[in-house]
Amino acid sequence: MLKYANPTLFLALAARLIPWLGGASALALALGLYLTFFVAPDDYQQGASVKIMYVHVPAAWLGMMCYMVMTSAALGTLVWRHPLADAAQKAAAPLGAAFTLLCLVTGSLWGKPMWGTWWVWDARLTSVLVLFLIYLGLIGLWRTIEEPSQAARAAAILTLVGVVNIPIIKFSVDWWNTLHQPSSVFRLGGPAISSAMMWPLLIMALAFTLLFFTLHLMEVRNEILRRRLRRLSILAASAEDPDLSAEAAQ
Repeated sequence: MLKYANPTLFLALAARLIPWLGGASALALALGLYLTFFVAPDDYQQGASVKIMYVHVPAAWLGMMCYMVMTSAALGTLVWRHPLADAAQKAAAPLGAAFTLLCLVTGSLWGKPMWGTWWVWDARLTSVLVLFLIYLGLIGLWRTIEEPSQAARAAAILTLVGVVNIPIIKFSVDWWNTLHQPSSVFRLGGPAISSAMMWPLLIMALAFTLLFFTLHLMEVRNEILRRRLRRLSILAASAEDPDLSAEAAQ
């Protein structure tokens, strides 16, 4: 797989994978929505409002998973100088922000009928909000620093600093008293929800994951093409102004 560190080979691989991943994500999403609305039962206490869970929980998982992808890319940038690591990190940030925002919005919609309020400053909600703000900070950092390599190093350092928030999100319900219930699916004693609810939830999580990888590959491809266009623009300008040749070589 190391050969795909070459941008040209990566573009060829992405061209083959994107249609298959897109089709698989569409099928998984259609199946997940069907199971959610026509097969999964209502909760005996929450009624039909429990259906929000099938979007809220996968969005929360993907918000954290996106950040771990960015953390791996940040290590690739700082430690291994991987040619595509910074492009992968930059491409994942808007996707992670979108999933985290979806988590926050659906959580508020779910919390209003259950808790009687749109928002509470408990540990889980606050740490997820911090994750969203970190995503926005990283996006802003990428847009503020024009030179890609400098922006990549700065974003990688901030990403590695912010990763401490991920275990706080995960274990906040165990460390502090919160309104959120403990983990119901991935826990040592086995799932705490019925299979009729668990399978639609897992399929929706699979659909969200496939969607992320589809969009991520597309955005990494677009980032490579943007950088090539930037380099060509600098080279064209350097033909008229030799002082720009050094920037084009970077």
